[in-house]
Amino acid sequence: MANFMQDSVVKYACSCGILHPISKLFFCRHCPKLRCGFCVCHEVDSNFCSNCLENIPSSEARKLCNNCANCFNCPCCLHTLSARATTVVVQKKPDEASKDAEATAGGSADAKPDPSKVFTKKMYYLSCLSCRWTSRDVGIPDQSVATGSWPDNECAYQSRFNALAEYYQAVVQQDKQERQEYLRRKTPKAHKFPSLTDRTGLTVSIIRRQMGWSDKNTQKAKPVNIAAAQNTEDVGQLPESVFTQKINLRNITTIKQRHNQPCEQPFTITKLYPQRRGLWIKRSLRCRECEHNVIKPEYHPTSVKYRIQLFASYHVPDVLLVKCDQLLKAGRMNSITLKLSNPTMHDMEINIVELPTIEDELKLIEEFKRSCALKDTSLTAATAMDSLKSLTGSPSLTGANTLANTSLVRQTSLQEEPRVVKQKTNSKLQPLDASFILNLRDDSKEFDEETQSITKQEPEFIVSRKSNKVWLRLKFTPDEQLKKGDDVYVGFNMLYTYVNTVTNTPEKKEPTTHVLNCRVYIKVGAIEV
Repeated sequence: MANFMQDSVVKYACSCGILHPISKLFFCRHCPKLRCGFCVCHEVDSNFCSNCLENIPSSEARKLCNNCANCFNCPCCLHTLSARATTVVVQKKPDEASKDAEATAGGSADAKPDPSKVFTKKMYYLSCLSCRWTSRDVGIPDQSVATGSWPDNECAYQSRFNALAEYYQAVVQQDKQERQEYLRRKTPKAHKFPSLTDRTGLTVSIIRRQMGWSDKNTQKAKPVNIAAAQNTEDVGQLPESVFTQKINLRNITTIKQRHNQPCEQPFTITKLYPQRRGLWIKRSLRCRECEHNVIKPEYHPTSVKYRIQLFASYHVPDVLLVKCDQLLKAGRMNSITLKLSNPTMHDMEINIVELPTIEDELKLIEEFKRSCALKDTSLTAATAMDSLKSLTGSPSLTGANTLANTSLVRQTSLQEEPRVVKQKTNSKLQPLDASFILNLRDDSKEFDEETQSITKQEPEFIVSRKSNKVWLRLKFTPDEQLKKGDDVYVGFNMLYTYVNTVTNTPEKKEPTTHVLNCRVYIKVGAIEV
């Protein structure tokens, strides 16, 4: 049981050993195991602006420094700026006035232009509807177009930043070319022409580009010498007005306003310029072990649906703490009432047992590491060489040293280091003497007002049932060393059956049943007496 904006008292242990509430966990149906935010790979699917809801390609987003080209934020209150229209009286140009005068005079050359003729023109300026800040406050001229023509505040050190970026790009390119040249010399060659097609050099050039190597005739990159930065002891003097005049805090920028403009960091609000609105992303989550997607959102920014949504709350029984029957006392048996819900469309058989010991957890961690190591070494360089030979027919480009440093060999997936759960229980759990069935989820039974009566076959620990929910009573005894005010933690290992409708092999088309387990930790409360 938990309240809004409060930490959940019921937490599940992820496969990596970190505790999370069920709302922050994912379930991989291919492993099948619980996954948290550290056990999945985060991939950016699309970039979009949250204000104008425009999809922006990744290349354009990189060019715009992940900012929207049309939307701006208020430099004072950080709200979105709106383009307001206004009419401006503009006097006609002499050539336009002379043309109008000739037209009114019937085309005579003696007509003189009337300098008093004016016309109205629609102009736009940026305005904040929250703090009433406008672009006219800092002297930005009004624009004739609402979007796409607002000037950017140029940084005084932009040329220096560009020179440093070009210098380090040249350094990286030079280092990459030297490394490739070293690998090319180190790789043994069988003979001059491995195949007939290599005599033209076309096949070799294509393969080198696929490997990420540059052609032989590429010019070597050389870093351009730039002037080194020099320190100075002359930092300037403070103006006399700082000591003689009173400071008006309304005209001085805050720390947050200065950090939003790191290039200038203005001291007064008269130098605050509108900042471009940052882009948002839609990301997909992929399991690091089996590399299957657990979360895949829709591409369009206005859609809030998912193509794939494997949240743990849709596949794992949900455990809620209803109440503690008695006051918590050290060394005295007590009981809590739990509510378990089945979110799946199949019945579950659940059994609650004690948590594994530290030795058992260490053994499980070692077995998990061993299985991951075997999986990572399953695809060797020999299989990659065979596949490359069948594609190119060139044995000279399939050496072991060559493939070990190219992208043809599958890279090992990064995984979160498994660990022992840090949270320790300070109470002795009394395991249930039998397992029980948790009915499948049926939306039509949610409208039943009557609670299902307990039959004779039900165990004694079950309090009541309704649809896919079960209320049960779990007994435990807090440790005698606990003092008044100490929190009591109860932990148990929940074994449940899960019907997996996704099959990894085409031969097995029927759903398979797995017996899974998850470790649950509950914060019951504090010792009263």
